[in-house]
Amino acid sequence: MTADGFESTGHDDPNIARIYDYLLGGAHNFAVDRDAAAKLTQAWPQIQQAARVNRAFLGEAVRYLAGPAGIRQFLDIGSGMPTMGNVHEVAYGVAPDARVAYVDNDPVAVANSQILLARTPAAVAIEGDLHRPEEILQHPDVTGLLDLSQPVGLLLVAILHFFDDDAHPERLIGALRDALPAGSYLVLTHATGDGQAEAVTDAATLYRRTTAPFRLRSRTEVLRFFDDCDLIEPGVVLLPGWADDRQQSRTATSEDRLPIYAGIGRIR
Repeated sequence: MTADGFESTGHDDPNIARIYDYLLGGAHNFAVDRDAAAKLTQAWPQIQQAARVNRAFLGEAVRYLAGPAGIRQFLDIGSGMPTMGNVHEVAYGVAPDARVAYVDNDPVAVANSQILLARTPAAVAIEGDLHRPEEILQHPDVTGLLDLSQPVGLLLVAILHFFDDDAHPERLIGALRDALPAGSYLVLTHATGDGQAEAVTDAATLYRRTTAPFRLRSRTEVLRFFDDCDLIEPGVVLLPGWADDRQQSRTATSEDRLPIYAGIGRIR
């Protein structure tokens, strides 16, 4: 356990959750993760900006769901290490009666989240794997907090690009989507190589040396994840820009966009 009360680990391999935490400016990471992040940054200097823009979109999405969409319960799969701008903090700022279930397959990330949430009764963190969605949906801590017969905000932010095609991520999303009632929402972001420089592909290659694969996908491929959903305007767009495009302020120009697609869909 570290000096701040969080769990540590003796793992020798860089971990995607801890790398992401480091890129966001968090403290729950190790030398091996920082070394991997340095190599990623060298290959693609924008990666830290991309991580922070991705996190900002998560906040935008949660505020939209808890506000205009009227969602009061959230299932965040691939939630990673506890860091700034957690879903429950953002949701409570809009709807104090919101409930949040965090899911991650990294036991250290889950342990740290549980410590963070120890005095937060309307939020839980469980160990679970998107490869086995039925186990997540049937977990007693999830079913004890969330009413899955009522609309849910399903958050799959920066996780699907860690699934190769042979893992059939569209089927995994379908299993989750089919288990949730109409009026639920799907929020996701996904890395892409569309129109990007070789640096992005190089960074993806380096990511494959961590604890997960890495698969860049095109906009057409990302759109397939929203089958049986009605996309919320402005649809699937490159970040930053989702909120700007939605408000038609368009402060993010095409030159400012990063290789991350983002979108929100209302499940039919």
